[in-house]
Amino acid sequence: MARHNETGKKGELLAADYLQQQGFTILHSNWRHQRYEIDIIATRGDILHFIEVKTRQSLSYGLPEESVTHKKIRSIVTAGVAFQYQYPAWKRVQYDVLSIVITGQETPEYLFIEDVYL
Repeated sequence: MARHNETGKKGELLAADYLQQQGFTILHSNWRHQRYEIDIIATRGDILHFIEVKTRQSLSYGLPEESVTHKKIRSIVTAGVAFQYQYPAWKRVQYDVLSIVITGQETPEYLFIEDVYL
């Protein structure tokens, strides 16, 4: 597996643990609709969260959250709409980004950006 794929997989595991510690219930990981994917679908309270996880092991290419483009957000929204169509019980939804930086032996740094809009 390529290093960036390993980093991404590790980040998604860290993200799930972090979100559960923050009171979220994880419903799905890597949920797919056609060519679209949502990294984590979770709930907290009465809100359904569609969460994009970005992980970096170095800041050489910038902060993880900087790699979430408008195009990526639109694809997450497209997948989110498809999810809502299949599971219409959720009235309140939110699109979020969880940025994780893993450097050496240090504790990962998390930045949770809620309610991302275009």
